Amino acid sequence: MRAADPTAVAAMTLALVRELVAGGVQHCVLSPGSRSAPLALAALRCEPLGLRLHPLVDERSAAFFALGIAKASARPALLICTSGTAAANYLPAVVEAHYSGAPLIVLTADRPPELRDCDAGQTIDQVRLYGSHVRWFHELPLPEPGAAAERLARSAAQRALASACGASPGPVHLNWPLREPLTPPREFAPAEPIASGRAARAALPSPARSEIEGLAALARREPHGVIIAGPLPVESELAGAVARFAEASGWPVLADAASQLRFGPHAARAPFAAAYELTLREGAFARAHPPRAVLRLGSAPTSKALRLWLEASTPSDTWLIDPAARWSDASRLATARSASDPAALLDGAAAALGGSAPHAGEWREDFARAERAAQSTLARALDSEPALLEPRLARELVDALPDGALLALSNSMPVRDVDAFAPASSQRVRVLVNRGANGIDGVTSTALGASAAWPGPVVLLTGDLAFLHDLGGLAAARTAGRLTIVLVENGGGGIFSFLPIAEHGEAVAFEWLFRTPHGLALRKSAELFGIGWERASSWPHFRAALKTALASGGVSVIEVPVDPDANVRAFRALARIALDAASEPCT
Repeated sequence: MRAADPTAVAAMTLALVRELVAGGVQHCVLSPGSRSAPLALAALRCEPLGLRLHPLVDERSAAFFALGIAKASARPALLICTSGTAAANYLPAVVEAHYSGAPLIVLTADRPPELRDCDAGQTIDQVRLYGSHVRWFHELPLPEPGAAAERLARSAAQRALASACGASPGPVHLNWPLREPLTPPREFAPAEPIASGRAARAALPSPARSEIEGLAALARREPHGVIIAGPLPVESELAGAVARFAEASGWPVLADAASQLRFGPHAARAPFAAAYELTLREGAFARAHPPRAVLRLGSAPTSKALRLWLEASTPSDTWLIDPAARWSDASRLATARSASDPAALLDGAAAALGGSAPHAGEWREDFARAERAAQSTLARALDSEPALLEPRLARELVDALPDGALLALSNSMPVRDVDAFAPASSQRVRVLVNRGANGIDGVTSTALGASAAWPGPVVLLTGDLAFLHDLGGLAAARTAGRLTIVLVENGGGGIFSFLPIAEHGEAVAFEWLFRTPHGLALRKSAELFGIGWERASSWPHFRAALKTALASGGVSVIEVPVDPDANVRAFRALARIALDAASEPCT
């Protein structure tokens, strides 16, 4: 065993990081460590090339921060950590990146072969640490001097970029064993300038003529069709094509809040429905309008009511447009699947239909009327409710967002509240959610990372348990951009109050085991992390606080106290009146 050559280590690690920057990586999130020192210094040498460094102590938070950057920028983010459990702390974010298709390049330092499996300190088995949750794993060799070693490093970087940004984007893992000494050579200069580019996403295959004609033929044959759009990436540009196909086919668009279709100028051009989570619950409208043809876009929709309606309807034709090959079909209803470019397929079918609906008529108008009735009824009910409750909060928040804003939503109730109560609008708002694995871990860190890459304001709507779960993520506030956190303080896990287990009350220790009230003064975190904090006392107070926060920049929290029991009653009452309004002509 020989000691490492510091010059060879510096040259080879710089070759890899420099190639990543040349391929479009703009952000590097790294946590301090000894074994990873050569990797961190290589990143530092690339700062003059435009690489932004974000040093974060907590690896778990750092990984979600990088995830937010990747989702908001549509570029791969680089993650660097030392050996041992530091790398294991990346796992939750890697899993989310895998299932939601976010490009991450995870670069972990490791002990050399002679220090493995012999009780050496800070050493775990890092080979294929993330299992099947990465697009590609590669262990680099111990650094050696020479041009061939540098070419190998550059080649690994190129393949990592191609794997992370392919037709099915996601995380990759590069593991690099390094020997001591881990200090840099005496001459430590910045990297040479490069002609940097953008990591190119693999081009999606063009649809075959038979696919275009098949979809157009289905729309001609079947007037009772719907377009269902689940969560799509922030950078998705499908809105125009979806609107054109909806106009041509006469099929209404049931647009998930995170589909990137509900908000924007296109929403006025076609029947974009938003209240379906309420109007498609068991009732007269749902029973009278079973779809016979379904076109699915994106990942699984948030709405359970929508899924149950589809399963009860058992449509004869369900097309799944799935270019990332996710097989997003938990209900097992798909009868056809397309892996081609969705925009090209929809525009081709719309053109084949002649640009106007052959049989829009009654079916399309029924959905439009149900949407108008539900939204009008909800608006009157919510406007007359003075209490601070989550359904109105979702509506108020979305309505107040400026053009160009990014709305980040926590899982559990925030994403469901916005999905159910935020109507379609012409506002240019994008929505970021971690719906790959649907966890509440790393929510704040993801939003903070997104704010470091998003050019406009970012607002996070989150619950108190998710906020508490990622409290350490607020340490990243100093390196983030503009983020306003709207925090629902409802005394614990609000979603559990909607589940059947809640009806059993103290017989199952509901408060202790499920709602889990934390009893903590979360406001004290403001002083610890140096962020602004405001507790809303009324709707006018909330609107004023939000306006101030959006104008001031930086990171701040607006706490919205909510009575959890009153909130459950209000949600159910609102769902009932929306359902009744939509169903009235059908009864």
